[in-house]
Amino acid sequence: MNLSRRLVLIAATWCLLGAAHADLSGKVIGVLDGDTIDVLVDRKPVRVRLAQIDAPESRAEFGTRAKQALSKAVYGKVVTVKSSGSDRYGRTIGTVLADGQDINRLMVGQGMAWVYRQYSTDRALLDLEAAARKGRVGLWADPNPVPPWEWRAQKRT
Repeated sequence: MNLSRRLVLIAATWCLLGAAHADLSGKVIGVLDGDTIDVLVDRKPVRVRLAQIDAPESRAEFGTRAKQALSKAVYGKVVTVKSSGSDRYGRTIGTVLADGQDINRLMVGQGMAWVYRQYSTDRALLDLEAAARKGRVGLWADPNPVPPWEWRAQKRT
């Protein structure tokens, strides 16, 4: 077998193995905010909440920009979601992969989301957030950004 055929065979095998380990895969048909998307799986929409991160709410400072950043990264693309369960609203919680990138990490690295410390187990996310904060990237350009969990608590009172 020549080298090019071997490379094609290896690439196809890796793709199949990657798909076998994925919990779900489909086209992103909606972006609700900076950390929630709708993925079309077997002709049914599945709501996915990006794990371990928390983006500003739509009506909060920077909420629109976070939604735009997530849209740019995933809208209309086929993504893979590595599920870590579901939340009390029935959304799938997971790590979203698109174009070979971890979108959860991308959002934090671009300063479009905080690490949701209550649910995070990924040290790399904290490092990305620290770098974004130090570089005053995205929401970190604001001297006192309000974390989404605090913004939600203020709205409840």
